[in-house]
Amino acid sequence: MTTQSTLKKRQLYLVVGVFSMLFSGVLYAWSILKVPFKEVFLWSDSSLALNFTITMCFFCLGAFFGSIICKKLGVRPTLIIAGLLVGIGFCVTSFLTADLLYLLYISYGVLAATGIGISYNVIVSTVTSWFPDKKGFCSGCLMMGFGISTLLLGNIISKLFASESFGFSKTYLLLGIVIALVLVLSGLILKSPEKDTVFPAPKQRKSVKAESFEQKDYKTSQMLKSFTFWRAFICMTFITAVGNSVISFARDLVISVGAAETLAITLVGVLAVCNGLGRVITGAVYDTLGRKTTMISANIITIVAAGVTLIAVVTGSLPICILGLCLTGISYGSCPTVTSAFSASFYGSKYFPMNYSIINFNLIFASFIANFSNNLLISSGSYVSPFVMLLALAVVALGLNFSIKKP
Repeated sequence: MTTQSTLKKRQLYLVVGVFSMLFSGVLYAWSILKVPFKEVFLWSDSSLALNFTITMCFFCLGAFFGSIICKKLGVRPTLIIAGLLVGIGFCVTSFLTADLLYLLYISYGVLAATGIGISYNVIVSTVTSWFPDKKGFCSGCLMMGFGISTLLLGNIISKLFASESFGFSKTYLLLGIVIALVLVLSGLILKSPEKDTVFPAPKQRKSVKAESFEQKDYKTSQMLKSFTFWRAFICMTFITAVGNSVISFARDLVISVGAAETLAITLVGVLAVCNGLGRVITGAVYDTLGRKTTMISANIITIVAAGVTLIAVVTGSLPICILGLCLTGISYGSCPTVTSAFSASFYGSKYFPMNYSIINFNLIFASFIANFSNNLLISSGSYVSPFVMLLALAVVALGLNFSIKKP
């Protein structure tokens, strides 16, 4: 395959990948998607926070099993399976009643999250395999699609919830059908590059050369024995925990500092926009300035985000809270882009799908921290305690960040 034909094909795959991730990213609109369960069914904040934790756990497990299934069956069957799981999960959620809380955990938390986890891993690993010369840029574009889903779909979902002709039941049913169709169609289009595919040569920059080392494909078992991996894993867990926590209660957070209901929903969308921008910017910075500068910069932004939001809740300032949300979105958006590019750069492309799914398990531990943040909020009755904890974790992450070196 010539370089020119490769360029055309990978551009199509990138567009398809971003579109698919856009619909898959609706999983992160939980602060909007949970509203009917809280207001209509009167389910408690702790119960709904637990669902978000379960969702993150099975999202990561889905990514892990997605790499295994894809290796055995290929891209097309794996994405079809993912689409069916998401479709079934959301459709079952549409039939929930007030006495079926446990079914929410199964339908949304297990089935839909597993399906989206599978599609996430397969789409990222397949599309990025076409961009060995632009790992950060490609990862950033895909993650942007995943991140801005809340903005583009969140307001639509909120309006459908409030509509007499739709309500929450038909909205979840529609989401299930649409996401399933998008993932199945993506599976019919996306393919992995053939062995004879010719890629453009990557551009070398002095800033990237500064941390150059011998490229090697590490098996997952070898990666897990690397002390570098565990430092990066813990570091990314703490950074991700800040964003995970804010996403789980973003709507209620801005309402607590004086935002109206409609403004709160819009600000959740703003958080998503910054999430998407953070992913694209981080990808470009990673390709230009290298791993170390990008990861440390993202960490510092996370510290500032947690600190600014803490000031906002102490002073009750809506403008400062909005700034905190924007910074949190950017810092959270940097995490998946860095994780994807870091995995490919440090541990190679041959075993990337499995290695990437393992590194993504940081989301599970981050979601447990987010759940603990919600419990702190409930027990203390204030957002101060959660943000003091999150700020401390972000500072610890920075210390680990400085210690990360080549494998």
